[in-house]
Amino acid sequence: MIIFPTAKINIGLNVVSKRADGFHNLESVFYPVPLRDALEIVPSDVQSHLSIYPENLALGDVEKNLVWHAYRLLANDYVLPNIAIKLLKHIPAGAGLGGGSSDAVFMLKLLNEYANLQLSNEKMMHYALQLGSDCPFFLDNTPKKVRGRGEVLENCALSLNGYFLVLICLPIHISTADAFQGIVPQIPSENLFENVQKPIETWRDNVVNDFEKTVFLQHPILAEIKDKLYQNGAVYASMSGTGSSIYGIFEQEPDVKIAGAFVFSCKL
Repeated sequence: MIIFPTAKINIGLNVVSKRADGFHNLESVFYPVPLRDALEIVPSDVQSHLSIYPENLALGDVEKNLVWHAYRLLANDYVLPNIAIKLLKHIPAGAGLGGGSSDAVFMLKLLNEYANLQLSNEKMMHYALQLGSDCPFFLDNTPKKVRGRGEVLENCALSLNGYFLVLICLPIHISTADAFQGIVPQIPSENLFENVQKPIETWRDNVVNDFEKTVFLQHPILAEIKDKLYQNGAVYASMSGTGSSIYGIFEQEPDVKIAGAFVFSCKL
């Protein structure tokens, strides 16, 4: 069986407050985009294992991968058959696109069907929350208003159908700690969730990612890419998550090239 985990972009990202547990309360809109990994499971004659492709991809210890964590979560509670798990990565890692979280949640979905576990939505949410704060989004994989650490979700009546997306990823890794440097949590003067319901042409001035200010100082080339997207006709451009991916939304199909970058474009 095979499934195709999808990426997401952040439309706006505000750091609202510091929590007592050391984390931050955030506000954002998560929007799914058709940039996909491939995840397959097949029967195995040996103990269950995970293989990641391309093999030279620097994703660290396989047993620390969230796909393997998802498998172990279910294996702790249910008797699962021995399987070979194959993950083909296409979503850039550490780029603010939720690729690892998506892979993990789609693994839960795949195992639920493959092993006929018949898990309820509540049970799936229970496991997704254990994998990461932004993981629950990928259960429905539809536009959501997001609060808290990323785990408080509400449906968002937003459609970008008909627009063109250009997503640009440079080989720049931004740690969460670095991204939070210089961030001063505050309740934004603009209501993000009201602003995303307004015409997209108004977003440029009213829908912001708080992390851009810090990250762009550390990596000015990312600010240059955002400016280039606007110069090429984007109606809205932003960094996704804590970076380092930059995306632009266009009314007409653009031709954007960035040397040395992974560029993904599609019609939404």
